[in-house]
Amino acid sequence: MWAVKSAQADVPKHALAFLQRHEEEERTHLKIFEGLTGEQAREKTVLPKLPKQWHALAVHLYGYEALGLEFARLLAGIRPDLAHILADEETHVGFFEVEVRRILEGGRGPANGAREYARAWLRRIPRTLERYLRGDGLEPYQAELSERILSTIRGRFAAIGLIAGA
Repeated sequence: MWAVKSAQADVPKHALAFLQRHEEEERTHLKIFEGLTGEQAREKTVLPKLPKQWHALAVHLYGYEALGLEFARLLAGIRPDLAHILADEETHVGFFEVEVRRILEGGRGPANGAREYARAWLRRIPRTLERYLRGDGLEPYQAELSERILSTIRGRFAAIGLIAGA
């Protein structure tokens, strides 16, 4: 919902309902992570700048959910007791995958805009991954993890037709 509020996007009603449930799940996940790390998440005072069109916002959220899914896979491998987070992330990715497919099947402007946004998003995500993978414990694995995560996300984008084959 934070992203939708920021974007002031024209979100379809069914997607808005999903996002409201999604927000609560993410809030629960955040509390778990704060408890594990002993760190309090920083609340941002300014909403991020996000696309206003649903076709671009759906791609943006799909990409970040796919990224979250990859981190959830890593977490579940280390902490099987947190596998419910992986299940939630799989649901979130599945929802946005269906939404993006709908946009692409509609063709024309929104489909082209979604593909264009996907290419731009993929150019920016390596810097985000670099930030997310910082830390002494991850240093030896950063390059491998980054490449594996990027490859998986590119594969997802290609499989639904957002980008040319990965």
